[in-house]
Amino acid sequence: MKDKVVVITGGSSGIGKALALKFGSEGSKLVITGRNMEKLLETEAELKSKNMSVVALVADASSEIDSSIMVNRAIKEYGSLDILICNAGISMRSLFIDVDLDVIRKLMDINFWGTVYACKYALPYILKSKGSIVGISSIAGYRGLPARTGYSASKFAMHGFFESLRTEVLKKGVHILLACPGFTASNIRNTALTADGSAQGESPLEEQKIMSAKEVADIIYMGVQKRKRDLVMTSQGKLTVFLNKFAGGFMDKMVYNHFAKEKDSPL
Repeated sequence: MKDKVVVITGGSSGIGKALALKFGSEGSKLVITGRNMEKLLETEAELKSKNMSVVALVADASSEIDSSIMVNRAIKEYGSLDILICNAGISMRSLFIDVDLDVIRKLMDINFWGTVYACKYALPYILKSKGSIVGISSIAGYRGLPARTGYSASKFAMHGFFESLRTEVLKKGVHILLACPGFTASNIRNTALTADGSAQGESPLEEQKIMSAKEVADIIYMGVQKRKRDLVMTSQGKLTVFLNKFAGGFMDKMVYNHFAKEKDSPL
């Protein structure tokens, strides 16, 4: 990965930051984006302190214009684009009957349309470099999760988009990877939207017992190196995908029971 140009959306914290640290430590040239300027500048400073080549850009993944600017900046700075990692994302936690529909629109704008915009502007350069596009998804893209209708819908849409795109570029040397971590210690649950669109604040999970962002980044790095098609990163996730395919009714009950035990579950 030395001297590969890697663009990471949502690169100022969590999995995105861990990916920047991993690829940067292997000699990649980085472009990271984020909406929070303070966090973005902190991450940029940390990466530069480790002698990594990085450009930090304040950008909103849900903005088509920002996505275009992001890709153009990468080309202006480095002259090429080898790897696009669509990591920017947001979650939710609310029963559908209670949720403001603007919450679901926001999730689709960031998680799905953010991916589409980034890929649209990056793809011509990825085709030239015969590079990689990585979508950071979730088991929620394989199995709908209660109280996360908008999140699941956005990830299912991402999966369909990538499956179609992967088939379109099958003979053109482009690698497309869908990476599905397990629950990961990051701020995505703290910033998850509630029924009225406000941030959840406190995570309902025991963060110390789940995957670290570094673990996820290491697995994704390996997946890009080996040009893997899909990565489901936990045994629980693999079992969920398998059983949901062949025992959907059983999984409805199992998933309900699992999420009903969450702290302050709305079920």
